[in-house]
Amino acid sequence: MIGKIIAIFDISVEIVLETNQIKVGDILEVENNPNYRFEVVEINNTTAICISLDSTRGLKKGTPVKLVSHGINIEYSDKILGRVFNSYGEPIDKQELTSVQKRVVDNETTSLKDLNIESEILWTGIKVIDFFAPLQKGFKMGLLGGAGVGKTVLIKEIIHNVYASQNSNAVFTGIGERSREGQELYSEMKKSNLLDKMSMVYGQMGDNPVSRSKSVYAGLTLSEYLRDEKKQDVLLFIDNIYRFIQAKAEIATELKQILIGNGYPSDMASEMSKIEERINSNQNGSITSVQAIYIPADDLNDESVQTIMSYMDGQIVLDRKVAELGIYPAIDVFNSTSKLINIEKIGERHYNLVEQVLKTLARYNELEEIITVLGIEELSEEDKGIFYRARKLRNYFSQPMFVAEPYTGLKGQFVKIEDILVDIENILSGKYDDIDESKFLFIGKYNGQQ
Repeated sequence: MIGKIIAIFDISVEIVLETNQIKVGDILEVENNPNYRFEVVEINNTTAICISLDSTRGLKKGTPVKLVSHGINIEYSDKILGRVFNSYGEPIDKQELTSVQKRVVDNETTSLKDLNIESEILWTGIKVIDFFAPLQKGFKMGLLGGAGVGKTVLIKEIIHNVYASQNSNAVFTGIGERSREGQELYSEMKKSNLLDKMSMVYGQMGDNPVSRSKSVYAGLTLSEYLRDEKKQDVLLFIDNIYRFIQAKAEIATELKQILIGNGYPSDMASEMSKIEERINSNQNGSITSVQAIYIPADDLNDESVQTIMSYMDGQIVLDRKVAELGIYPAIDVFNSTSKLINIEKIGERHYNLVEQVLKTLARYNELEEIITVLGIEELSEEDKGIFYRARKLRNYFSQPMFVAEPYTGLKGQFVKIEDILVDIENILSGKYDDIDESKFLFIGKYNGQQ
């Protein structure tokens, strides 16, 4: 025994200590009852403030507690693949786990001398991403979009394609999302034969804020195992990183800490830094993350959104208006971008084509308004050419997905960036002016036979 509970709150307790061998981050447990666990967050002389990993309901003052570990642990071996864990490293997929090795989830960030900033581009084989918002190994990419626009299918396709081309595994981390969505993703991954290529961690919406805040650290530790021990380039999906800040704000409120605008914790930036600095490349491999970001009240200027986006290397925006046109993946090409869209990074040819395509599609939007009022016959020949080529481009950026084959009946396509650039050059130059725009819908590369 190391002490007794002297005060009980909603998600925290105060413990009077009988030893000075306790430090911040230690995990304590009620003697003879492992259902009550606490993490030490503050030590004041002879007392410790702890946050409860589970519910405090039923606890009584005077209850003795003991030290069980020096932090939350999770499996750190090949046994993580195909498994689902909760935020505290415990399997929740109703399968037994015989542990080989465990590791504390609160690890230090990679040291500066170990970082590899000259990583290569990670091609996904998805045309619209590789062209407008390419990923680099070690990148952090924001994924913005609501429900029903194809986010899950896009995530599954990226996992499938990167595994097929790189033989790399993935980690999915759910933070404060619906348990139903987690079950659906698990079932879909299993049906798509992708489950054994990934590991999943969930801190679900119904869990207390401590669980929701810890799931991201568990996911990072699993990713670090695949990178550092398996020597892989890992994909880490976080859904939804905003919920992490929300959970930390709830904990800060409980602990009566100072809050800033909109009720966010004052240490929000440093907490985000702890996460984002662990996502990078080193001599062993890389962790590349795609992080879903909820935008509160659609306010991109919200303090939390600005803090998160300051760490991102780009963003992919899913748009319901694009989905309504039947274009999938439903990506808004005007708001999706990457730091790689730079002549020095992707080359002059690719960079110039991106500019030309965006210019053509922007002009198309203007022409649509004119046509609505005056009709297409009032356009000049040059504008007519732009109008029809833009429609071909818009259709071309749709793509049949491997993971959607059972639903669409269309064979999935992985398209190399060189083929994408050739097709776009041919569309823009007018080489395909005589080809009907429908021939460019849901294809891979254009081979003249669609």
